[in-house]
Amino acid sequence: MGRVTIADVAKRAGVSLASTSRALNGQVASAATVEKVRQAATELGYIPDTAARSLRTRRTGQLAFAVADIGNPVYVEMMREIESVVAAEDYRLVVSRTGDADATVDLVRDLNRGYVDGLILSPLRVTDALVAALEESTVPAVVIGRLPDGAGVDTVMADSEGGVALAVEHLLTGGARRIAFLNGPADTTPGRFRHAGFLRATAGNADLVTAEYSADDFTIDAGYAAASAMFDSTEAPWDAVIAVNDLVGIGVMHAAAEHGISVPEDLAVIGIDNTALTEVSHPGLTSVDLGSARRGRKAAQLLLARMDDPELPTRAVRVPPSLQVRGSTTAQLTSVSALASGEGRTT
Repeated sequence: MGRVTIADVAKRAGVSLASTSRALNGQVASAATVEKVRQAATELGYIPDTAARSLRTRRTGQLAFAVADIGNPVYVEMMREIESVVAAEDYRLVVSRTGDADATVDLVRDLNRGYVDGLILSPLRVTDALVAALEESTVPAVVIGRLPDGAGVDTVMADSEGGVALAVEHLLTGGARRIAFLNGPADTTPGRFRHAGFLRATAGNADLVTAEYSADDFTIDAGYAAASAMFDSTEAPWDAVIAVNDLVGIGVMHAAAEHGISVPEDLAVIGIDNTALTEVSHPGLTSVDLGSARRGRKAAQLLLARMDDPELPTRAVRVPPSLQVRGSTTAQLTSVSALASGEGRTT
C-alpha cells in the first residue's frame, strides 16, 4: 500500500474532503466530524504532509532561537523557557549558532526564505547591518539584548548596570576596598554594559582602588588565563574580583587556587548570570542574576504576540537583577569587615 492520503482518510471517515482537511488542520469542524476523522487517520496510519501544508498556509510551525554559543548555560536556560512557551502553541523550536557579526546578519536574512515563522535572537554584537536586517525582516523577530534607540524591533533587556551595582554594593558593605573587574571582549553588548556598570558603581569613591582587566572570551578557559595573568602582574592582593559572567568567574577561582589564593578567605569572587554552575562550584559562586529564564519566557511571549498582531507598537522590556550570595564572598567579606572594625584583633 502506498502513502495514505487525506482522500483515504475522508473516505474511511465518511465525510467530505473539505471537512477532513478542516478537522486535521484544527479549523472549524463539528466535534463528531473531528472524532471520525481522527479515528480514521489513526486506523490508516495517516502522516500529514507538512511540506504541502506549509505551502498552503505559508506557515512552517517552526520558530528559531539563535545565539552565539549554544553550550553556554545562560542560553540553555533561555532555550528551556522559550521552548515551553512556544510548544504550548504547537510550535517546534529550532536552535542555531549565530557566528560572528556578518554571519548573524546572514542568518537573519536566510531565515526570511520561509524556513521559520519567527525568530528570537540574542546577539553578542549589534551592528548597523544587523539592525537593518531585523527591521527589514519579513519574519517577526524579538531580540534578547540591546538595540539602538528607535530600532523597530521588540527587545527584552537585562539590567546589567544595575546588576553590577548590586555586586559592588555587596562587596563594599563587606569591607572590600580593592576591587578588580574582569571583563570579556569589550566590543560585545555584555562587555560594554557590564563594564559601564562597574565604572558607574565605583565612581567617586576615594577609598576604593579599582582596575579593569579583560579576557578574550566568555569561557572558563579565558577567565582562567586572564586571571592568572592578573595575579602574576599584581603586587598588592585584591580583596575581590567581579567577573563578567559565571564561566569567567569559575576560571578566576581555578586560577586563584593555583596561585595559593584561597576563595573566599583571601579573595572574594562574584560572577554574573546565576547559572546552575554557581551551585556546583566549590565554593558556591556568588552571582548576579540577570533573569535569563525570565528573559527567555518574555521574549517568547512577545514573539507570539507579534506574530498574532504585526501592527502592535514596538515593545522594550527590562528584567530587573538580583544578587544570589554564596560561599565565594561571605567568609572573605566577614573577615575584611571584622578587621576594619577592630573585631578579632589580638592585643
